[in-house]
Amino acid sequence: MTHDDANRWLQAYVEAWRSYEPDAIRGLFTEDARYRYHPWEDALEGREAIAADWLANRDDPDAWDAEYATWAVDGDRVVATGTSRYDDAQGKRTYHNVFLIVFAPDGRCRSFTEVYAQER
Repeated sequence: MTHDDANRWLQAYVEAWRSYEPDAIRGLFTEDARYRYHPWEDALEGREAIAADWLANRDDPDAWDAEYATWAVDGDRVVATGTSRYDDAQGKRTYHNVFLIVFAPDGRCRSFTEVYAQER
């Protein structure tokens, strides 16, 4: 995994999030991927469960923007940072994100953990 590979994956992640196209979501993850919205929670297990959860908890694609970039790469492990900004019925808010990602040899994610803090 290179910085460029990871940045391309992050861009595809944002595009899948915005489109909510099931195949685009599934295409990001391995069959047995594990996905955590918070490090202390049990993971969603499998790309079908990940896609189903995304589709059940949609964000209005016009109410947010996100920018993420690779911060570090160590073999198949990547740390990415960025921001997610929302402007919706809940108001304007910004989240600062850290993603801990492990990739399979084919470039799909096999483990994803999100850590974030809301800006005051």
